[in-house]
Amino acid sequence: MTRTQSAYVDWFVSAQDGLRLHLRDYGSPLDPGLPVVCLPGLARNGADFGPLAEALAAGAAGQKRRVIAVDYRGRGESDYDADWRHYDLAFENADIQAQLAAVEIHEAIFIGTSRGGLHAMLLAAARLALVRGVVLNDVGPVIELQGLSRIRQYLRYPAAPNSLADAIDYVRKTMSAHFPALSEAEIEAYARASFQKPGGTFGATFDPKLVKPLEALRLDEPPPDCWRLFEALADVPLLAIRGGNSDLLSPETFVEMTRRHRNCATYVVEGQGHPPLLMDDAAIARICTFVAEAEMA
Repeated sequence: MTRTQSAYVDWFVSAQDGLRLHLRDYGSPLDPGLPVVCLPGLARNGADFGPLAEALAAGAAGQKRRVIAVDYRGRGESDYDADWRHYDLAFENADIQAQLAAVEIHEAIFIGTSRGGLHAMLLAAARLALVRGVVLNDVGPVIELQGLSRIRQYLRYPAAPNSLADAIDYVRKTMSAHFPALSEAEIEAYARASFQKPGGTFGATFDPKLVKPLEALRLDEPPPDCWRLFEALADVPLLAIRGGNSDLLSPETFVEMTRRHRNCATYVVEGQGHPPLLMDDAAIARICTFVAEAEMA
């Protein structure tokens, strides 16, 4: 455990191969509510969940609770891996389990954005008793090629603004098409989550080698679907969220998820693409309602 921030404590724990992994710990282990674990997207980090984590920790879902937001290897404040082949779901999922064991999380509600949602499904398949509820943020068993291609292109040419002003300008220019309704506060918060480093400097916050596993993907044919993995959530309370402008989760897959899961609630974030930022009051309130309901299930 290291420095204490205004809302969270930083933890650094060791992966099975010795890599140092970072997580943010909001709230207290003594809080009565069921813990929530936040799992970010492919090139994202735990800072994405700041406003949501603070609300949940403060009791917005009925009780104060502990909230854990992880950084995968090669992202945020976790160590970068010398072997890019370890940037895969299996290694990362083992890391997540090691992180949760280190901070003594034995059951939780999981909020997974994009890649984080795949991790939530994998955790349910491997350790169902750990998973008391899941929020899938703009991800499902079928991943659209258009969105995957866009993400790969972004990772090929990652931005590295060196000031807050440059970061805000970059976010405003690159996200306006799919996120036309963002407020100035949301733009700044997302810019900070994307590019702010410890100590207040700005730059890239993920290993550029993250693109290498994606380079091997063939984007002229659909990737294998994950419907069988989705079945691991069959008995788990589920909230599926989709950005109204998403290019990764189609409306058809979104509807099919509700058909195949008997306890799947849905929420669409209009005016946002992939993935919804989960920083606006309405999205935070919807997730808090789900957490309160899942806790009682």
